[in-house]
Amino acid sequence: QVQLVESGGGLVQPGGSLRLSCAASRSIFSILLMGWYRQVPGNERELVATITSGGTINYAESVKGRFTISRDSAKNTVYLQMNSLKPEDTAAYYCNAVVVSTKRYDYWGQGTQVTVSS
Repeated sequence: QVQLVESGGGLVQPGGSLRLSCAASRSIFSILLMGWYRQVPGNERELVATITSGGTINYAESVKGRFTISRDSAKNTVYLQMNSLKPEDTAAYYCNAVVVSTKRYDYWGQGTQVTVSS
């Protein structure tokens, strides 16, 4: 099992930056895939960025060039650096961890709100 604790959300003006953190309860190298998703009320949860245990990174087209996913294995933490934020980035952001043993298990954090507004 994996517990995920997110932090770093808040209110920021358009063009500003925020960094989200996701602390995992076990070594992130034992987790196949970690990532960030976001959700606006009434919409489906959408992928923002993912990183595999081997370091392969994937971004949604809408955030490429603005967001950066990274990790600190010593802290079992994954980060999402968000720059040049736009009002349409406003959403609840969720950390996700995928573990595969006999089957796939998905774990989610509690979510952190990001609001981009002037």
